[in-house]
Amino acid sequence: MNTTTKEEQFLSKAISLATDNVHNSGGPFGALIVTSDGRAFEGVNRVTANNDPTAHAEVMAIRNACASLETFDLSGSTLYTSCEPCPLCLSAALWARVDAVVFAADRNDAAKAGFDDAVFYDYFATPVEKRSMPVRQYLMTPSATVTASSPFDAWSTLAARVDY
Repeated sequence: MNTTTKEEQFLSKAISLATDNVHNSGGPFGALIVTSDGRAFEGVNRVTANNDPTAHAEVMAIRNACASLETFDLSGSTLYTSCEPCPLCLSAALWARVDAVVFAADRNDAAKAGFDDAVFYDYFATPVEKRSMPVRQYLMTPSATVTASSPFDAWSTLAARVDY
């Protein structure tokens, strides 16, 4: 099977998952993680069904793959998704070390259906001091019993840690 046929097969599956999910109280998004040896792990959008704003199809596919494979590292895998991933899903794919992402519909198609991610892209493009949701560092007092680096100090000295 050539690459184009594989991509079309996996994207067709992601699109079918998304379409079926619409009729199962979910959003119109579906995804597959496909490992280098051809194993596929599905995910569908369950944001409103689960009251979980992080339950995007791509994140769910990553969660399913990692749980089944008993790893947090999906190196060598490809994420196939019915729609261009939002910044959350792209970040999850980067953290999971997914090798590539292939999508069908794009962000403009999603926006036409009421799923407009432009606010997120705009947020990151806006200077920090002008962003709609302030994110700021609080500097702990020098006399505090814990410091901002306390968790990292504990991590650094833990012999049994699993680096990621």
